[in-house]
Amino acid sequence: MNHPRDFPATPATPLRSLIAWREGGLMSQLGEGFFEHVSAEPVEAPHWVGRSHALAKQLGLTDWMAMDEALAVLSGTGLGPGQPPPLATAYSGHQFGVWAGALGDGRALLLGEIDTPLGPQELQLKGSGATPFSRRGDGRAVLRSSIREFLCSEAMAALGVPTTRALAVVGSPLPVFRETQETAAIVTRVAPSFLRFGHFEHHCHTTRDPARLRQLADAVIERFFGPLLEQTEPGARPYRLWLQEVSRRTAQLIAQWQSLGFCHGVMNTDNMSILGLTLDYGPFGFMDGFNPGHICNHSDHQGRYAWGRQPQIAYWNLHALAMALRPLFDDPQEPGDAIEVFKSEFHKAWSHQLKSKLGLQSNGPDDEELARDWLGLMADHRTDFTLAFRALSSVRRDHPEVPAGLSDLFIDREALKAWVDRYRARLTLEQTDDAQRAVQMNQVNPRYVLRNHLAEVAIESARQGDFSEVQRLLDVLAHPYDEQPENASYAALPPSWAEDLEISCSS
Repeated sequence: MNHPRDFPATPATPLRSLIAWREGGLMSQLGEGFFEHVSAEPVEAPHWVGRSHALAKQLGLTDWMAMDEALAVLSGTGLGPGQPPPLATAYSGHQFGVWAGALGDGRALLLGEIDTPLGPQELQLKGSGATPFSRRGDGRAVLRSSIREFLCSEAMAALGVPTTRALAVVGSPLPVFRETQETAAIVTRVAPSFLRFGHFEHHCHTTRDPARLRQLADAVIERFFGPLLEQTEPGARPYRLWLQEVSRRTAQLIAQWQSLGFCHGVMNTDNMSILGLTLDYGPFGFMDGFNPGHICNHSDHQGRYAWGRQPQIAYWNLHALAMALRPLFDDPQEPGDAIEVFKSEFHKAWSHQLKSKLGLQSNGPDDEELARDWLGLMADHRTDFTLAFRALSSVRRDHPEVPAGLSDLFIDREALKAWVDRYRARLTLEQTDDAQRAVQMNQVNPRYVLRNHLAEVAIESARQGDFSEVQRLLDVLAHPYDEQPENASYAALPPSWAEDLEISCSS
């Protein structure tokens, strides 16, 4: 059995744990009604499937990750010295636009907060067994979905997208039943907070407890939005400023998703981060052939969460959050007004993303039309989203020929040349030369993304007990903007068999 490359040798047994657990994390300080204490359900024969060396280093956990204690804690089979009692949090939410009522951490377990060079971070296990919020579920996660989340969390971080992180995947031969029998796995997630829009909906619509709603909002503002307190009068709470900031962060996040061809797949309000992070990697996908109506979740029969609708859905979710926060405002119209900043912020962020991807630094009168026509051209040809944007950097403003690496991606070469001629004319207004522009474009247009077929290959290898491909793919995705000639195959067009891949909520 091949395993990922080892961490440095295990150090001598310390007198205390090498992980610094914080006393009284944010959620535990909130008290009764916000969570339930629950222990993880141990899995049999836990083993490492993958570990993020980069994240371990950033958290100061490299030595700890080499210890037996780390495997025990992250597999749910034991508690480390000084570790607080784990807990599962309560939240509600709208799912596919319908109020679903009480939900909660049905298969997630908050281990606690730790002190790190990045500041306080929460560690959360996904797939460690049932909680009081599991409803009829078993609280488990399967190997395939765990590998996908692990890889994509770290890939998104490397792309510069705000996201929860993934420290490790632990596997087990424990059988788990989904569409078929599979094996269990547990992902260790890392974030400053896993609070969702749904946490606030819960205390407005489910518990109907405005005191707890206010307590939660005040705690979140104080911990994560401190500068807003300085913009208000002493004793006042800047709820409007806070909701506007949440709306801005959400708009900027969605613009980044769109610019990478990323589809979340299940943008329910309980999957929206109050900090503006990408949260809950379920049926996600990076588009291969560009299609604005692309649906990455085969359970999304109405296409609610298609790529082209993600900005609209984000605004819908913010509206749901605003309605949940009305008890905090004297004027019931104010929260709805506060989220209107999303529209202008998204337009600004999306325009900036497109201009950067096209290598345009100055402002031209027809830039939006040029970008819109480029997307339309790609949509008409179902052109590979990632490869097409990357290939644009090879266009030269003083050479009329369309580079072969670009033209090979399109069937209608004349339509492509017509657009490229417009693009070349626009480039004459730029101050940078071709070489400078290419460097800048290649810093925002990745060569490598987590394509579904790449994840599938790593998953199939892991099912056979070979975890080396998980680690190798993680290493490739850690440098998405670099050429990496030795890994060029990871940037190739997907094989024909990849067209049949379907991603569901259990994936």
